[in-house]
Amino acid sequence: MTVQTPGGRKSSRSTFTKAVLAIAGIALFFAFISLGSWQVQRRAWKLDLIERVNERVHSQPVAVPAQPDWPTVKPETHEYLAVQAQGQWMEGRSVLTQAVTELGAGFWLVTPLLQTDGTQLLVNRGYIPSEQRKAWQLRIAAAPKSAAGDEVTVEGLLRFSEPQGGFMRDNAPEEDRWHSRDVAAIAKAKGLKQVAPFFIDQGVPGQSTAQTWPRPGLTVIQFTNTHAVYALTWYGLALMVLGAAWLVVRHERRKQAR
Repeated sequence: MTVQTPGGRKSSRSTFTKAVLAIAGIALFFAFISLGSWQVQRRAWKLDLIERVNERVHSQPVAVPAQPDWPTVKPETHEYLAVQAQGQWMEGRSVLTQAVTELGAGFWLVTPLLQTDGTQLLVNRGYIPSEQRKAWQLRIAAAPKSAAGDEVTVEGLLRFSEPQGGFMRDNAPEEDRWHSRDVAAIAKAKGLKQVAPFFIDQGVPGQSTAQTWPRPGLTVIQFTNTHAVYALTWYGLALMVLGAAWLVVRHERRKQAR
């Protein structure tokens, strides 16, 4: 009969512990390497996105997508595209949406444009200071809800709807309070039946703008690109795992050499 001594049980537990630690270390190493490689791929994607957006922003304005093309309009291919549209303002259906700009806090004046094909397009005509809110509300209330005035040509950057509202603040259509440019919600509140699923920020880079209100051309195009930092962090953690493994192996070899 074989009797397992306390020393044998201790050795068995020690071997098991080493095996578990080795498996955990290998898993952590490959996990950190994978995360670092993923961040490298994300960085390449982000740089490509920035390059494509810069090309769109600084290109000659093209005709805004017509209704048959609306289903093909996607952020990956159309966000910040310089476009041009013609039509008449529907001043009485304008809304003021919360804005924070380089000029301070205030509001965007968003007005539907009745295009020549009968569809409507929301246009962010620019920034209005907070102290002018009441005056513009009265002006909107007094304006006709149907299209009126001369036909205008609008140039700007194509943007996509901002549903739900602002940060921790929901839109309140019944109170005509807007914290974001939610195209579908604004269209429903203002009775627009054929509205494009995107809007235009009026003004393009390099275009001179009158120093009046509303002030167009304040679109901020900025992308954070911290993927290189994250990649280095994950790769650094993988190296730390290798370093820890080396220290453990060296310690074990010294113990065995005694």
